[in-house]
Amino acid sequence: MTTTRRNVIAGAAAGGAALGGLPWRAARAQAANTIRIGVLNDMSGPYRDISGPYGLECTRQAVQEFGNRGFNVEVINADHQNRPDIGVNIARQWYDQGVDMILDVPTSSVGLAVANIAREKNKAYVNTGSATSDLTGPACTPNTVHWMYDTYMLAKSTGGAMVRAGGDSWFFITADYAFGHALERDTANFVRNAGGRVMGQVRYPFPATTDFSSFLVQAQASRAKVIGMANAGADTINTVKQAAEFGITRRGVKLAALLMFLPDVHALGLQTAQGLILTESFYWDLNDR
Repeated sequence: MTTTRRNVIAGAAAGGAALGGLPWRAARAQAANTIRIGVLNDMSGPYRDISGPYGLECTRQAVQEFGNRGFNVEVINADHQNRPDIGVNIARQWYDQGVDMILDVPTSSVGLAVANIAREKNKAYVNTGSATSDLTGPACTPNTVHWMYDTYMLAKSTGGAMVRAGGDSWFFITADYAFGHALERDTANFVRNAGGRVMGQVRYPFPATTDFSSFLVQAQASRAKVIGMANAGADTINTVKQAAEFGITRRGVKLAALLMFLPDVHALGLQTAQGLILTESFYWDLNDR
C-alpha cells in the first residue's frame, strides 16, 4: 500500500477548515453534497509531533489531491488534550452538528470513548491514531475502522522477534492508560508464548510524566535482557534519552520501542537511538512503490 495512514480520508474534494467545536453557519451546515470531516487529535501534548498539526495538514493534502469529484469537503479540527471527557464532548457536538466522520484520535482511552459515541450516533469513525487492539476486539463496533497499526501487530512483530533473537526476559515501562495496558498485555503474551519471561513492570501517570529515571532503575534491577517501552511519542523519546544517559544499552540491555515513528528517531539522533528495536507499519522509502 502506497498511502500513509492519514491519507485514509482521501474520499473527498476541496475543503476549508474551522475551529473544532464551534458551530458553522446554518447555510453551510445544510449545504448539499458536502462531506464533513473532523480531525480530533493531540495538538499540544506528547503526541503532537506524530499527530497534531501534521495530521491536520495531511488530511487537507489528501482532500486536495483527491480532486473534484462532484462534492465538497469541510475539514475541522479540535484538540482532545488526551482526555476522554473532552474527546467525547467534542465528538458528540460534531456529530450533532452534521460532521460525517471523525478521524485520527491518538490516545486509546479517547479513541475507545469516541468509538462509543460514533456507534450511538451511527456515524463513521476512522481511527488512525489509537493503537489498542480492543477497538477490533471487545470494543469493536460496525461504525469504527481501525487503520494501520495496533497493539497486537506491534506486540507480535517486536516481541516475538526479540525473544527469538535471545531477548527472553522482559521488564515493561508502561503508560498507565488504555494504550499502555493493551501494549504491555499483548507483548507479554507473545513473549511468554515464544518461551520468554516477564520479570516485572512499572506504570507511570500519563500524560504528566517526563522523568523516567526511577522506572529505568527498577528495570535495571530486574536484570531483564529487554526493557519494553509500552508508550509512544514524547514519552518514548524521553525514556530512550534517559536510558542513554544511564548507559543502559552499553551494559547489554536492549530497548524495545513498541510504538515508534521515524520523526521520533530523528528527534533522538543516531548516537542516542542506535541499537533500538522497533516495528514500523509504513516506511516511505521501503521500495520503489
